[in-house]
Amino acid sequence: MAQGHVLIAGGGIGGLALALTLHQIGVPFTVFESVRQLAPLGVGINIQPNAVRELFDLGLGAEDLDKVGVPSREWALVGRNGADIYSEPRGLLAGYNWPQYSVHRGQLHMLLYHTLLARAGADSIQLGQEVTGYRRNADGTVDAHIRDANGQTRTVSGGLLIGADGIHSQVRATMHPDQPPIHWGGAVMWRGTTLAKPIRTGSSFVGLGSHRHRIVFYPISPVDPETGLAVTNWIAELTLDNSEGWKSAGWFRRVEIAEFAHHFADWRYDWLDVPDLLARADIAYENPMIDRDPVQTWQDGPVALMGDAAHAMYPTGSNGASQAIIDARTLGAMMLAHGVNADALAAYDQKLCGPVSELILRNRGAGPFGLLNMVDERCGGIFDDIDAIIPEAERTAFMARYKAAAGFAIEQLNTAPPTIPAGARIRETVPA
Repeated sequence: MAQGHVLIAGGGIGGLALALTLHQIGVPFTVFESVRQLAPLGVGINIQPNAVRELFDLGLGAEDLDKVGVPSREWALVGRNGADIYSEPRGLLAGYNWPQYSVHRGQLHMLLYHTLLARAGADSIQLGQEVTGYRRNADGTVDAHIRDANGQTRTVSGGLLIGADGIHSQVRATMHPDQPPIHWGGAVMWRGTTLAKPIRTGSSFVGLGSHRHRIVFYPISPVDPETGLAVTNWIAELTLDNSEGWKSAGWFRRVEIAEFAHHFADWRYDWLDVPDLLARADIAYENPMIDRDPVQTWQDGPVALMGDAAHAMYPTGSNGASQAIIDARTLGAMMLAHGVNADALAAYDQKLCGPVSELILRNRGAGPFGLLNMVDERCGGIFDDIDAIIPEAERTAFMARYKAAAGFAIEQLNTAPPTIPAGARIRETVPA
């Protein structure tokens, strides 16, 4: 392939967002994805306003995102006693220039995939092709080692290689061969969806319980006008003793509701029946809450990491997919500024690696759910008046610090110029 050609390892949300960005600015690329056929896998995720802004700038507007999710109106934490700890408006209601979206992860993935095929053609992505490692060349290019679905191997050369191949990234393993194993802090998540009547604003993200035992739920579809029900995503979480490590055979498995529902058997309120919510789910999945320790750099010459390959983090702040989209757009902006070369990757690494590494650790400390930790520490999770436990000003300041660290503080985001100016196109693809 041409020296200015970008090889993208992984066709997940981050890899496809990068492919669409490169197509937008005129950089040749090829995506290599290990699965033979992409399918709408997963359940609900949140896309923060900073990432929604980037999707809009990619030409994916509200009419597109409304097909895969719903705009979020509220974020709320509720104590085990059913009383509010904190709530705030989200998206446009909070004053952002862009909405926040609660979406079905698989449907968003397929939206990006079909958009890429329509814009760049079927040759832009090769399925059943896994990047297993790489080798840097003396001329500044990089060879990607690729294994197909039948076990056959080959080498593809390109100007740059971007590892968007997830938490089990082979590109990262080549770049950092001595990295520690995947980190599990003890929390287990059971995830699923249920048709349910939305509560509060009708599009609220609610975290209920304590920092060691909680359920999170939010709608990811519009309300059906005939039934009054919406597809509601839920995550039931419990923190266990992790001293012996994760004992399950895999990191993600289908489970029966009865395997975990007893942990929430008495969680009934006049506004929510958690056992009923779980029991009516068609399917549930179990996976540990895992991340990776930060690394000092995401770059190795003409190779860079992005998305979960760079910064797999606990999903406590709804930042995983959002940050992957930001990564993609930042890479595109740096190529516009420096060319399609290692200098662009160095600028990307310098801009994001440090701050996002801090976000990994902040999420490991419970992220915005850290308010639940504070409630537990100060009153054991039992309270009549939350203001007597954590004053409103302290709760608001806590959330403001998190939003600033995650890159979606309102004023900071609303006044920021576009990451990639409209109509911007690359002019040079020379190596550094």
